[in-house]
Formats: sequence, structure tokens, C-alpha cells
Amino acid sequence: MGVSFIQALVNTGINANILEEHMDMSNYAAIIDVRTPSETSAGHIEGALLFDIYDETFMGQLSTLDKSANYYLYCRSGSRSGQAIDIMQQEGFTGMLDNGGTLENAASETGLTVVRR
Repeated sequence: MGVSFIQALVNTGINANILEEHMDMSNYAAIIDVRTPSETSAGHIEGALLFDIYDETFMGQLSTLDKSANYYLYCRSGSRSGQAIDIMQQEGFTGMLDNGGTLENAASETGLTVVRR
């Protein structure tokens, strides 16, 4: 049985508080949730733009964004946010486009509040 990640941190003397630090979100123009309305109604990151990748308005919503800015995207599993990043790159977005994966992962990485209705 191998050493766990936490055990490795303890054994190397790295402070466990490092695990609680969050990304600096000031580098991002916006967080974009690309899930469906039924998914976002169950919870989404406070302040996130809700751009359903399956909706016919998705491309129009993207066109309102600054193509040179940085964006952080998330979805249910990371797949749709990856697809959205591909679309954004094809549409000429040149800023940093980060895939946050799931809602839970994005909230954990950013330290932002999940709004649940």
C-alpha cells in the first residue's frame, strides 16, 4: 500500500493549509457555467455566467465576451466545458481558457460560493 497524498505532505513538512488556498480569480473576466438550466437550477457558482452550451443562444452569448480576456469554465464533468473551450478557440478567443471540471471542483478551486435554489 502506497503513501497517501496527505501523508506525503505531512512527511515532507508541507503545511496542510496549502490545500485550502484558492485560485486568484482576479485574472479572469468571468466564470462560465455551460450546463443546462435544469442543472444550474440545482446549484451554480455565485456570479457565474450561465451559458448553456446546448442552447441556440450559446454562440450569441459568447459573442458578447471580450475575446482577449481570460475565462474559467465548468460543467457537470468537464466534458462540455472542454467542448466550449474548443469552440471559443475556434471563434478567436486568445485569452487563457481554463477548464474547472465539475461544479464541486470549480467551487473548491476558486473558493467561491455555490448558490442553491
